[in-house]
Amino acid sequence: MAGKPGKIGNYYNNTDCIIPCTDIEKMIIPQWNNSPIMRIPTNDFDLDSTLDCGQVFRWQRSGEWWTGVVLGHIVRARQDGSDLVVDTGLDRDSIVRYFRLDDDMPGIYSRINTDPVMDDLIRRFRGLRLIRQEPWECLISYMASSCKSIPNIKDSISNLCRQYGDDLGRDFSFPTAEVLARTTENRLRETKLGFRSVNILEVARKVDSGEFDLGAPFELEYEEARELLMGMRGIGPKIADCVLLFAYDKMEAFPVDTHILSVMEEHYGSFIEGAKSKRGEAISEFARSYFGQYAGYAQQYLFNSRISDNDPLTHSADCTITK
Repeated sequence: MAGKPGKIGNYYNNTDCIIPCTDIEKMIIPQWNNSPIMRIPTNDFDLDSTLDCGQVFRWQRSGEWWTGVVLGHIVRARQDGSDLVVDTGLDRDSIVRYFRLDDDMPGIYSRINTDPVMDDLIRRFRGLRLIRQEPWECLISYMASSCKSIPNIKDSISNLCRQYGDDLGRDFSFPTAEVLARTTENRLRETKLGFRSVNILEVARKVDSGEFDLGAPFELEYEEARELLMGMRGIGPKIADCVLLFAYDKMEAFPVDTHILSVMEEHYGSFIEGAKSKRGEAISEFARSYFGQYAGYAQQYLFNSRISDNDPLTHSADCTITK
């Protein structure tokens, strides 16, 4: 797996390595910028599952194309067989990092394929990858997600970007901490953030002032990084784990929401100990022990089983914690 970046302000590498498409593809695909369309060979990658599994909130699908904003750039992407076709001003390295095309999927599958439940999920959703998100956007997006459905989360974040982000022509960038730190709670509420507004405003001001260093969690072990995030108002265990998993490469993080609580109780409940009042923490601890260093990948496959249109799981788990 790739190492951590040098600094937040330049989170992705900026090397220019582009694989141009064929001349025919250039003619039939309308481009949004002057950069060549990239064609990136992949293995074990499914773009639709990756972008439609509830881990990111700014991508929209129209026909075979997905459109989103990454690092202040509009990105259009589609899959052509095993190739990822991308139209953007970003460099190839940034796209590879964002979609985690550098992850060793055979090795990850080997580690999390612990029982019939996971074996079924890997076969059904093979190619679903975690997204490597920018820390600031990920932090605020998951703070905005508290007690909301995915469509409502998308709506709030879209409103936030439209009101405070830079106009990119066809979409808006994610607002900076500096911009949000200078607004008011009442104005933030206009974006449908509700009670979350006061917490987001406080975090924005801490980041803008330097009181909270967005780079700090990269330097810490999982438990310490989790404690650091949870020290801020409005960030509980679930939000902290989501941010650590999707932005800070803490692959052992196992966020527990109502979907995960349900699927874990159904298939692994008899193996999980702990009081009902602390069930979420008990499930997270069990999953880290059982699925190991890539528990976060197992979480996303389990989560997707609850929100996808595919048939529900019917297998039972045969759990033996040996690793």
